[in-house]
Amino acid sequence: MHSLVTVTVLLLQSLCINGAEVTENGYPILWDKAPGVITELPSADGAVIINPWDYLQRMSMHRLLINATEMYMSSMGLGSIENPMWGFPLQLGWKLKSGRLVDPTGATSCGQETDPMCVSPQSWWACVNYYLSVIPFLAAAETGIVGQGLQFHILAPKETAVDYCTSYSNCSSQHVEMMAKWVIFYQALKNLSTSDIPDLQKKDEILGFMWSAHLSSLLASSKCNARLEYYSAPEGSFSRYWTDSVNYVAALHFHSSIEKSKPFMSPLPSRVLREGDSPPNIPDLSAEENHTLRIFKWMDSMNKVLGGHLVQMWRKAMCSEKTREKGQALLQGLVLDPKFAVTGLLSVLLEMTTSCFANVS
Repeated sequence: MHSLVTVTVLLLQSLCINGAEVTENGYPILWDKAPGVITELPSADGAVIINPWDYLQRMSMHRLLINATEMYMSSMGLGSIENPMWGFPLQLGWKLKSGRLVDPTGATSCGQETDPMCVSPQSWWACVNYYLSVIPFLAAAETGIVGQGLQFHILAPKETAVDYCTSYSNCSSQHVEMMAKWVIFYQALKNLSTSDIPDLQKKDEILGFMWSAHLSSLLASSKCNARLEYYSAPEGSFSRYWTDSVNYVAALHFHSSIEKSKPFMSPLPSRVLREGDSPPNIPDLSAEENHTLRIFKWMDSMNKVLGGHLVQMWRKAMCSEKTREKGQALLQGLVLDPKFAVTGLLSVLLEMTTSCFANVS
């Protein structure tokens, strides 16, 4: 029998017909064009050169990471598509297709039709994504997960080089906790993959370490926030909603495989928001996109009204594998189902939290 989450996924996938493009032929945007082995990347002076300001090379880091971590991910399920690290390249592909990697200042043609593979260092979205692509890659290289024994040289953008760390040692000195969390994740991945604990427990623990590292990257990416001045007020608000939403997903230990991630990502806005955009009445966005933006705004408002306690309640309620499974169905209904009764969310969370304390006692 299908679990509650599986049934909910199948039902809600049918709702996400319109919205952002997040895959091509079942994989992240331009996945097959990104170098899939290290030897396909340029090298000089004994080091592999990676230019993260080229979309295909940034995507290549994700491809190399997924290939390298696959041997440790058997607890996730059969086949490489179950690797939870698929969520990272899917996000990058959405940012490309929705125009969020374009230079928001308009000073260059980076990311526009004349230079479509260019990733702008001035883009807030590209900057935040740096912490979710380059940083995990550098930590993986340091722990021998990828390119063991090889030296990697990450190219810095000329105009904003000071804003981006480009080596493991440099990034570690600037962001001690963040790099430590990624190293801990990869070490745990190695250790747990060979442990004798049940696969469900192994899976849950691996996902917990991964999401902890993910959140630490987002925290460090606050260095990017000055770039928000280049965007409209609606886009700036959405960027905050998008960042805050990770707190809810991370608490679930969400298994961010391709198929599980797509329902959440398809209704994200397919273009950069402009002044005057007001969901749920943005005419050139789909009903699904409008609904998701409206719910993001509602969740943000509720969290503010509660003094930040909505996020705290959510985290406390996700105390076990059982409540996290229920929480995933709850979040999917909230974000994806227009008929979902948002008014009952707090009472459900309170009930789940109470059950958590009851089980502890």
